[in-house]
Amino acid sequence: MHVKVLGPGCARCKRLEELTREAALEAGVSVEIEHVTDTDRILDYPIVSTPGLVIEEKVRMSGRLPRREEIVAWLRETAGQAEAAKGASTTG
Repeated sequence: MHVKVLGPGCARCKRLEELTREAALEAGVSVEIEHVTDTDRILDYPIVSTPGLVIEEKVRMSGRLPRREEIVAWLRETAGQAEAAKGASTTG
């Protein structure tokens, strides 16, 4: 699962990356985290302020640090959607 942390590399951005790694372990999902610091690339996403969290190209939040439990839920939801889509493509 591809996850992007959007932000200039500030302390909150780094903390979001740490929280995301912890959440992935708790959720039992494998993630590849990319820290996007380039302003032009950040502006490709509809976020108001940093840090931002993008999971599989879906913006999940911006401008705050979420609780680890929130990130766990987002990761599990995304993993579930991916599994459902995979199952639909193999049965249809």
